[in-house]
Amino acid sequence: MSLDLTITDLVRDLMWTTLLLAGPALVVALVIGLIVSIFQALTSVQEQTMALVPKVLAVMLVVLLLLAPALTILKDYTQRVLGQIVEFGLS
Repeated sequence: MSLDLTITDLVRDLMWTTLLLAGPALVVALVIGLIVSIFQALTSVQEQTMALVPKVLAVMLVVLLLLAPALTILKDYTQRVLGQIVEFGLS
C-alpha cells in the first residue's frame, strides 16, 4: 500500500472520528441556541446568561451521556492508528 494512500486514510479516519465525537454536542448546542434565540426574539428579553446557561447545561448533559461510547470510539481509533504505525515500521 502506498504511503500517500495510508496517510489519506488516516486523515479521513481522524476527521470521521472527530465528527462522531463532537457532532452530538455541537448539534445540541445549535438546537438549544436556536430555541433560546427565538424565545428571546419573541419576548424581547436580551439577557446574555439566558442564552449561555441552557447551552452549557445541555452540552454537559450530552457529553456525560455519551462519554462511554465516545471512549470506545477513541479506543478503536487509537488501536487503528497504532496498528498503522506498526505497518509503517514493517514496510
